[in-house]
Amino acid sequence: MAEQHLTGYRRPDGRVGIRNHVLMLPVDDLSNAVCEHVASAVPGVLALPHAYGRLQYGEDLDLTFRTLIGTGANPNVAAVVVVGIEPNWTHQVVEGIARTGKPVEGFSIERHGDLQTQAAAARVAQRFLQEASELRREPIERGELTLSLKCGESDTTTGLGSCPTVSQAVDRHIEAGATVLFGETSELTGGESIIAGRCATDEVRARFQAMFDSYLAEIESSNANLLGSQPTQGNIRGGLSTIEEKALGNIAKTGTAPVVDALEPAVAPTKRGLNFVDSSSAAAEFVTLMGAAGAVVHLFPTGQGNVVGNPIVPVIKVTANPLTARTMSEHIDLDVSGMLWREYGLREAGDRMMALTDRVVNGRLTCAEALGHREFVFTKLYRSA
Repeated sequence: MAEQHLTGYRRPDGRVGIRNHVLMLPVDDLSNAVCEHVASAVPGVLALPHAYGRLQYGEDLDLTFRTLIGTGANPNVAAVVVVGIEPNWTHQVVEGIARTGKPVEGFSIERHGDLQTQAAAARVAQRFLQEASELRREPIERGELTLSLKCGESDTTTGLGSCPTVSQAVDRHIEAGATVLFGETSELTGGESIIAGRCATDEVRARFQAMFDSYLAEIESSNANLLGSQPTQGNIRGGLSTIEEKALGNIAKTGTAPVVDALEPAVAPTKRGLNFVDSSSAAAEFVTLMGAAGAVVHLFPTGQGNVVGNPIVPVIKVTANPLTARTMSEHIDLDVSGMLWREYGLREAGDRMMALTDRVVNGRLTCAEALGHREFVFTKLYRSA
C-alpha cells in the first residue's frame, strides 16, 4: 500500500489536529442559549450545548472541568470562546485552555445579561473565526496522531470482521509512533484478564485492574441485572448472547501492542502507544471523553449500525455486516463485508481502513460529519447537590 502524505494543523503546544474548529463552549447549562445564539450570528462557529455544570461537586465536578478544558484544548480546535453564568468557573476553564497557547476568551452572564454577553462574545468569535481561516495545513507524521477506538451496536460480524480490521490500523499507527486510546470498561467483562496480561508493567496492570474491579463492585452492589444493557438489545438481536462474547469482539479491535498506561477519564495520555481509559461504554459519552483526552480521529466498528458522531472528533464507521452496509449506507464509511465473503483477506481490509483514515486525516468528511451528527454528552458520576 502506497504511503499517504498526511497534513494537519500544528497548534502552539506542538500537537497536531485534523480539523480547525472555533468553539462556543458553555461552562454550564444556563449558558447554552448565549452560545447557540452567537453560533447563529457567526456562521462557522460551533456551539457545544450540554446539560451539566451546576451544583456538581467532588470527582464529578473535576471530571466536568477536565471534559470542558480538554475539549477546548483538543488539537482539532483552533480557538475557543467560553461562556458561563458566573466568572469564577468560567475563568478556570479559560485558564485551562489557555495553557495550550491557543486563542481563548471568557465571558460571564451575571451582571451583564444575555444580550450584552452575546454581543461581546460574537465580536470575539468573529475575530477568532477569521484568524482561524488563515491557518494552513502542513505536513505531519503519522506518529503525531492520537486516535481513539470504540465499537457500537456490535453483532457477530463485529468480532469477525470490523474489529479485526480496525486492529490492523491500530497496530500500524502504533508502529509508526502514534497514540491510541481505548476503554469501555464494562465491555471488557470476561476478557479483562487478556488486557491485564498485555499491560506493559505491574504498575499499569494494577491501575487497570483497580479500575475494572471498581466498576464490577459498583454493578454488583446495585443488584442490577445488566442483560439488555450489556449486551444491549441491538447486540442481542445481532446474535451476541453474553457480555463475554461482546468483550472478546471489543478486545479484538485493540491490536497486539502492549497497554502502556491506564488513565482516568478525560485525562490526556503522556505515553505513546496503546492507552486504556476508564470510561463509559455509551457511544456519545465515550467519544466525548476521548476528544477531551486529545483524540483527533475515532475508529468505530459496528455491526447492527450506529449513527453517533461528535462535534470536534471525526468518527469513522466500519462494518462487516452486508445488511447494515446496504440499509444504513449513509452512516457507513467503510464496508469490509467482502472479507467475510473471502473476496479479500484481513491484510487488505486493513489497507482499506488505513487508506480511508488517511483521507479523513487529510480533510475528507466522515458520514457522521456530513449528516450533522454532533453528539456531545458528558459522563456524570453523582447526582447534583
